[in-house]
Amino acid sequence: MVLLGSTGSIGVNTLEVAKKFNIKIEVLVAGKNIKLLNEQIKTHNPKVVVISNEDDIKNVNHKNVFAGSENIVRVIEDSESDLVVNALVGFLGLAPTLSALASGKRVALANKESLVACGNFIDTSKIQPIDSEHFGLWYLMQDRKIDKMIITASGGAFRDWDIDKLKNATLKDTQKHPNWSMGQKITIDSATMVNKMFELIEARWLFGGGEDNNIVFDAIIETKSLIHALINFKDGSTTAHFAHANMQLPIAYALDKKMDENILKHVDLLKVGGLEFRDILKERYPVWEIKEDLLKNPNMGVVVNAANEVAIQKFINKEIKFMDISKTIIKAYEKYTQMPNSVDEVFAIDKEIRESI
Repeated sequence: MVLLGSTGSIGVNTLEVAKKFNIKIEVLVAGKNIKLLNEQIKTHNPKVVVISNEDDIKNVNHKNVFAGSENIVRVIEDSESDLVVNALVGFLGLAPTLSALASGKRVALANKESLVACGNFIDTSKIQPIDSEHFGLWYLMQDRKIDKMIITASGGAFRDWDIDKLKNATLKDTQKHPNWSMGQKITIDSATMVNKMFELIEARWLFGGGEDNNIVFDAIIETKSLIHALINFKDGSTTAHFAHANMQLPIAYALDKKMDENILKHVDLLKVGGLEFRDILKERYPVWEIKEDLLKNPNMGVVVNAANEVAIQKFINKEIKFMDISKTIIKAYEKYTQMPNSVDEVFAIDKEIRESI
């Protein structure tokens, strides 16, 4: 396989699963964690390595190392692997997704931004989602009419904060996720609920919906992160996907859809004791104001994603406050109404939004 984002949490879990099933790693793509990358190289012996910064090439213990986004696309096109696992973070992951699909490869996708920004121009039949929420929906689907698909959210770092205090939240505060440890950007996205809005757009592209078959997509908070997805069927019944929060389960199915080995321990409901569900309130998560309209116009995801990435960087740089992230997104969404009609327009709109904020 080709693994994009090998040193992130999904990448690390993917390598664990690959080792378990004796899957060879042809290409490793990583960012700036050279120490961990070198450990992965020693263990998995890839043919090619790509990193983000050219200055770090000399520190990588491999004879075939390249740097930069253009080389990510090139090594995908040149690779012999049938499978590309895309665990890159941000809009950076879109071009590799498009390249992999154009090369006839299967894509195990954890890069949300690919579908958020460009879902209308991507053949989702070649994609296996490895986010736990979309995996849960895929796992639950049956040959029965669906009324509603629901994914769950943890609520992020500020789910229990006094709403009035959110305006003073710091970067350090955003990283205190109540249920697990993730990368910086995705943890901020969890705190603003942008992450969940993106996952709803992904679900919209992956599983249909909208005017075509009237499936409703929504999200709720489940504080223990044991239920990842629910489906309401037309007959009035509801199914839920329970599993411990471990990415190795969806990754294993992406590598082998006939998965029949034990990957996780079962959830013991007697030990869990009880579950708590909450509504996602606009007062706490202001970006939720545009959720319904965005699901009706999912092509506008490119605008929301670009505005979000710029706003997060400004927040990290202390140029804006935490609540300004959502304000920046909403302002861009309301101001910019041109929908992309091609992949080229997706990239053009992304650039235009970034330059305008």
